[in-house]
Amino acid sequence: MNNRHYNIYFHTHTVSGIVISVVLFVIFFAGSFSFFRDEINNWERNESTAITKEIQLDYTSALKKLDKEYVLHGRNITISKPGNEQRVAVYLDATKDTLAPAKQKEGNFFYLDTKTFKTFTYEQSYSLGEFLYRLHFLAQIPYPAGYYLSGFTALFFLFAIVTGLLLHWKKIVSNFYIFRPKEKLKTLWTDAHTALGMIGLPFQFVYAVTGAFFMIKLLIVAPAVMALYKGDQAKLYKELEYNDPEYKYGNSALATPFNIDQLVAKTKSNWKDFEITRVFIQNYGDANMHVLVEGEMLSDKKFTGIGKVVYRIADGKEIARKNPVTQTNYLDIVKNVLYKIHFGDYGGYALKIVSFVLGIITCFVIMSGVMIWLAARQKNNLSEKKKHFNAMVVHIYLAICLSMYPITALSFIITKIYYPLAQGDLYMVYFLGWLFLTLFFIIKRNNDFTNKFCLISGSILGFLIPVTNGVVSGNWFWNSFIENKIQVFFVDVFWIFLASITLYVAISLKPTVPASQKQPK
Repeated sequence: MNNRHYNIYFHTHTVSGIVISVVLFVIFFAGSFSFFRDEINNWERNESTAITKEIQLDYTSALKKLDKEYVLHGRNITISKPGNEQRVAVYLDATKDTLAPAKQKEGNFFYLDTKTFKTFTYEQSYSLGEFLYRLHFLAQIPYPAGYYLSGFTALFFLFAIVTGLLLHWKKIVSNFYIFRPKEKLKTLWTDAHTALGMIGLPFQFVYAVTGAFFMIKLLIVAPAVMALYKGDQAKLYKELEYNDPEYKYGNSALATPFNIDQLVAKTKSNWKDFEITRVFIQNYGDANMHVLVEGEMLSDKKFTGIGKVVYRIADGKEIARKNPVTQTNYLDIVKNVLYKIHFGDYGGYALKIVSFVLGIITCFVIMSGVMIWLAARQKNNLSEKKKHFNAMVVHIYLAICLSMYPITALSFIITKIYYPLAQGDLYMVYFLGWLFLTLFFIIKRNNDFTNKFCLISGSILGFLIPVTNGVVSGNWFWNSFIENKIQVFFVDVFWIFLASITLYVAISLKPTVPASQKQPK
């Protein structure tokens, strides 16, 4: 590689990395915990459910209960399962009956407990797991600014990955095995950055690509809508199979009795290892009522296998079918694979734990890149003013990033003690606590202190999380294991292991000595 190309790759890698470093750290730190979103939600609610994508619901009883509360006649009803929780998401469209009262002409979204049939609004169902999941794509920033910011951050991260790979291409194997902890600080950070960066490279590349796709795909699709579909967005969505088939409202009552549970069971029996993930009812109680039952194959049997059956209730006939085994097309593969590899929900706890570890490694890679930047800008030929400015930038960076660990651990304790904690109160606990710690560390202006304080305080709070759960709910982790509450058990044990590791790291850390203060040999 000639010097010109090397300099282009080097500066592109450095600039793109530094510009996005804080946002990228937040995304990966929160994203790492998001792999356990369902476990965190169930831990907070003191619930545990079967680890399956399938909806486990008595549809007949649930619809009867909802009919009394919302009057379902003439509505479209969507029932889906967002995660491994005891709640399903329910969306009720406005009724198509023009003579219905105004209240029935309003749409409703809520979560339904599959055992008690109690309903919860989105705000009532909001939890720490949901908060961390949304934080990893900056959803707390008003839409669409947060989405686009996270999307373009992922895109710049992709540039940083590619240029970093090109920089180290010729020495990619030899540099991987080099680690010199006793050399100068810049060498230590460089070795760690290179080795850990290579370990997490496939993981980072996948999440850079899929993250950019999910967050800025509207900007990518917009030119195609204007050029190929002449602004007809509905036509595009239809060809991408995002829209369900529509059936006209008959405006007359359905005379035929129906049972949704039987239709779901019938659909499930069509294919072995098939799980029902969504039920869509059109024109409920109307003569032209239709029911779409959708699901997918188990991931270990067929990685992408979406199937569905449409029933016409008036005569009980099956009018459409998509076989998940033989009718999987390219479009299904593209849409489904991107989601699966991003959420990492197809390999059980082993994949989730590996993904969490790789996410935290990526956080360290980001941090080590910033430390390399600082070490390279503390040269003797620079003025003290520039050195001070560079050091201050890193003080601020470390204060923002490292304080996420103790405030996240504290949030677990607060949400457990004050369950159910309102969405606004959770925002106050997390963001105000984060801001307070950040300002404290910025004023302190000591990177060693920031690092050690965050690791030790986060570890202590981490050990207190299973203790708090045991005291508040009586679900000590050994009891959770005996009672087969695996999700609750997992969160408690997860924090014990994480706190133990970070405490060991904190104790092992030695204060860094600036190059100017080192004694010559």
